[in-house]
Amino acid sequence: MLSDEPAWWYGVGQQAVARSLEPVARVYGAVAVARFKRASPFRSKLPVICVGNFTAGGTGKTPLAIHIAERLKALGERPVFLTRGYGGSTKGPQWVDSARHSAVETGDEPLLLAQVAPTMVARDRKAGAIAIETQGDLASVTIMDDGLQNPSLAKDLAFAVVDAKRGLGNGRVIPAGPLRAPLAFQLGLCDAIVMNGSDCTS
Repeated sequence: MLSDEPAWWYGVGQQAVARSLEPVARVYGAVAVARFKRASPFRSKLPVICVGNFTAGGTGKTPLAIHIAERLKALGERPVFLTRGYGGSTKGPQWVDSARHSAVETGDEPLLLAQVAPTMVARDRKAGAIAIETQGDLASVTIMDDGLQNPSLAKDLAFAVVDAKRGLGNGRVIPAGPLRAPLAFQLGLCDAIVMNGSDCTS
């Protein structure tokens, strides 16, 4: 995957480059679908709510995950976050301690999540879910921040957040476009789509 987001992912010039990368994108997409289909997802003892997206980059997943956690807490539930810890060095499973850990270790988003509810960083989502379960009655529900395309953990409810202004870009799969996998396949992974913003141009 490209380290910097190309402007042409979102229709700003150089569409010839996107077309030239389409064969690679088809392979990337096929591998993503095959990886998901051959997996045997772990079924947690706790309900799992996933907040993900269809594209690479930020769309507002973390604020929605926090909102869901706050609503659940208001209902008397005990939510716990499960996150990969993108940008951090910790592979986990590791509980985030905002007084001890830095963004270098856990990534920025886990530190933000930990201010709202207990947060587990785990590159291996199955291992993270099991670690959460071992904490007795600490949690009544797990909220995955990202991981819609991750097949290792079964989801009971999955949201896909779309940036309403940017939409799905040119509709192509990485590296030809921003989609993490073919859109038709990804639509089957989520229960609801949440538009973040109001100026949809795509």
